[in-house]
Amino acid sequence: MTDIAPVAVDDRVADVAAAALWADAADAPPVVRRLADPPPEREWTVLSTPGREGVVFASVGVDGGHTTGHVDLIAVDPAAQGRGIGRALAGAAEEWMRAHGATEARFAGNPPCYAWPGIDVRYTPAACLAERMGYERYRVAWNMTAELPARYDEAEHEADLAKLAEAGVTVAAAPAGERAEIADFVRGQWNDNWAWEAAQATGLRYAERDGEILGFAAWGARPLWFGPMGTAQAARGLGVGRVLLRRCLADQAAAGQTSAQIGWVGPIRFYSRAVGARAERVFWLYRRALD
Repeated sequence: MTDIAPVAVDDRVADVAAAALWADAADAPPVVRRLADPPPEREWTVLSTPGREGVVFASVGVDGGHTTGHVDLIAVDPAAQGRGIGRALAGAAEEWMRAHGATEARFAGNPPCYAWPGIDVRYTPAACLAERMGYERYRVAWNMTAELPARYDEAEHEADLAKLAEAGVTVAAAPAGERAEIADFVRGQWNDNWAWEAAQATGLRYAERDGEILGFAAWGARPLWFGPMGTAQAARGLGVGRVLLRRCLADQAAAGQTSAQIGWVGPIRFYSRAVGARAERVFWLYRRALD
């Protein structure tokens, strides 16, 4: 068994991690930034082999009243693969999870702070590791890619704007530091994770009528990503979502991005029709009980 030693999570480690995680953002420097600090209740750690041949990011959170552990990211130097380092890292992460009260471990994103939703289906060694350790695949998550500037039907967009104006709905941007009311709306309509992402995002758009918030859309909660987005039940059918989506993608294009990742997509058809997004990355989510 390879020895595993904890690595202190300081600013240096966080900056190196951010550089590694978001290396594909190098062509869009305006939106590359240090990862936001996780919610204060989140427990997380970084474990590494002494020689840094491999590293694992692990965290614990509460899901459905149960404390759940997450392997947020695991990586082994290609030159050191085949020596059991990945299995040793995952095992050490599980021990850390148990020590923090977790009864289940997952290879899956731990919202709102995570690298990716799960194991990319193209990453065969990681999927093999999870299955060899007794993890079961329980869900599939889709990411879509929207090219920027977004392509869409201008006549349809103008019709959506006219429909909103007729209904008395306005769309505006919410600067950082002025999002408490919107975060409360998101928390009440959906959950704390989305509220945190909305507050942390680089950009945030929202729709309102007579002072009542009806919908929101965020971008940059993770570099290059769009989302989350939601519309209150009372405002659905007005085209709020399409307008918010297109406004946010325009903001991302203005920030220098040439594409946007739409993560954990539910309505694939909506994004495909609204901005020509395509399903591109697929992730398997795994879990197993910690005995």
